[in-house]
Amino acid sequence: MASQFAILAIVALVALPSVSLATQWTVGDDNGWTIYYNYTDWAKDKVFRVGDSLLFNYQAGYHNVFKVNLTDFQACNIPPAYEALATGHDVIPLMTPGVKWYICGIGQHCANFNQKLRITVVDNTEGPALPPAAPTPSDSRAK
Repeated sequence: MASQFAILAIVALVALPSVSLATQWTVGDDNGWTIYYNYTDWAKDKVFRVGDSLLFNYQAGYHNVFKVNLTDFQACNIPPAYEALATGHDVIPLMTPGVKWYICGIGQHCANFNQKLRITVVDNTEGPALPPAAPTPSDSRAK
């Protein structure tokens, strides 16, 4: 019985470092989701993982959040209004790895005020996090 407990304790200690807690990232930190803020700089040193979430804080009615594809991100194409998240405290779970794009659909906030966010989500099963990849030519046009 004691040896079973010892084996279980060893297994738990070995597995413990590989367990990671999900992070809820507040987009823009204290600035929130707003105009005149550089979300590229905000995201560049962060490692977003599957299971994490994004929290978009803003004053409802003044901003909103749309999850878009690369083409819509680059052109600031606004999806139909019914697709908007608009509570002012929107949480988006990051459920799959890959590149994700978000924009504000109010007025010209995306096109004229750069209210847009591009992140890369990595799988939790991947090894140690690598620094974010350098922007691609298409990403640099989207800034």
